[in-house]
Amino acid sequence: MKKLLSTFALISFLCLNFLGMTSVSFADEATSVKASDAVTLVADATPAEKPAEAKDEPPAPTPNKGDTAWMIVATILVTLMVIPGLALFYGGLVRSKNMLSVLMQTFVIFSLMGVLWAIYGYSVAFTGGTPFYGGFSKLFLSGITPDSVGATFSKGVVIPEFIFVAFQLTFAAITPALIIGAFAERMKFSAVLLFLIIWFTFAYLPMAHMVWYWDGPDAITDAKSLETVIGNAGWLWAKGALDFAGGTVVHINAGIAALVAAIMVGKRIGYGKEAMPPHSLTLTMVGASLLWVGWFGFNAGSNLEATGLAALAFVNTMLATAAATLSWIAFEWILKSKPSMLGAASGAVAGLVAITPACGFVGPIGALVIGAGVSPICLFFVSKVKKAFGYDDTLDVFGVHGVGGIFGAIMTGIFVSPALGGTGVYDYVANKVGEFDMHTQIMSQLWAVGTAIVVSATVSYVALKLIDMTIGLRVKPDAEREGLDIAEHGEQAYHK
Repeated sequence: MKKLLSTFALISFLCLNFLGMTSVSFADEATSVKASDAVTLVADATPAEKPAEAKDEPPAPTPNKGDTAWMIVATILVTLMVIPGLALFYGGLVRSKNMLSVLMQTFVIFSLMGVLWAIYGYSVAFTGGTPFYGGFSKLFLSGITPDSVGATFSKGVVIPEFIFVAFQLTFAAITPALIIGAFAERMKFSAVLLFLIIWFTFAYLPMAHMVWYWDGPDAITDAKSLETVIGNAGWLWAKGALDFAGGTVVHINAGIAALVAAIMVGKRIGYGKEAMPPHSLTLTMVGASLLWVGWFGFNAGSNLEATGLAALAFVNTMLATAAATLSWIAFEWILKSKPSMLGAASGAVAGLVAITPACGFVGPIGALVIGAGVSPICLFFVSKVKKAFGYDDTLDVFGVHGVGGIFGAIMTGIFVSPALGGTGVYDYVANKVGEFDMHTQIMSQLWAVGTAIVVSATVSYVALKLIDMTIGLRVKPDAEREGLDIAEHGEQAYHK
């Protein structure tokens, strides 16, 4: 009997040791499983403690569902800015015989740039490379999965990288589409597409990289890591240039290209000799309204999070646009005795352009000043400067987007000051708003403005010159007189 009990005790002891070893093995295995794949195991026994090193590792940040939902909505809003917003805004401003050509160009450009963005645009703009141009590690969106995340402007906060790709796609698509207003009614459809492919590749992508590329706030922990981030960042980001939603990357960039194109393509037949009024200011008003609504996604969405800063960008967009609308029609009323619907729509767009680089940096008073101040300047350029120099910027892309973008970029450097109600510039080392030097900030803004002008003008001139020497820029005179709807697309917008 004693032998039997001894044998039983020995077997029990061995079994308990085996079970204990198995429990430790399961515990070790569980710590190596990714959080997304983890399965909770419930046992009667007290679970084994995790290794000491696992306790020191902070959990990887995961996207917030609210931020993700907001970015999806913002992306949809920016899409509506282009199709149909910009298309209708431009379409109403041209003559009826060219209505479909403008709609077609806008629609196809949006589609074309979306495809190019996925093939190489995103990689070139938002991966490391040189301070002026990104790399090719994410061609065809290689390596991006539903679990991939992108940085925001807050430490420990991320969003799905796919929604960042889509959001930035809409920016890359609307910017070339803005340019077509400068040469509307006279440029070949094939030449338009070829020009904008070249311009997108060598002007838009470098500017986006220089202004917006950095490693994100989580990479900054001390002064030494900040130096590393600055070394890896885009050239203008490293210089401290502020552009919340695209004053330099989008508006100055497109506006300068528009001016160069308007001059190189030449004037429309009959320009300055015969009336060329907009064929439907009703459509222009509808388009301007869609632009205004969609711009909330453009500006507030650029915060990348649904936070108070997004709300600030939202309200600044509203206030600047309203102030610019009133300012434009007030000056029209004084100078021309009558305020116009076209003036109200132009003022709204000018205000939207000017507040774009500043919307997340300035206070509401700054937004009102920027909106009220941009309209008389743009009005002067579209009515006086254009006439004095004799260029035919058909839909005043340079006068509104180029000039408005320059004004907004410089004003950002002033009204970001906390003393003027701005947010100041955040110091990610100290994790608080840093000391502000207005002179230094304005110089950084001027660097960004000057770079955008030089890059866009150079690329535009070279591209247009090459196209003119090969396939030609303009349609034939008979086709221009007939209208591009029939001559280029074999369709009519309206049937009598």
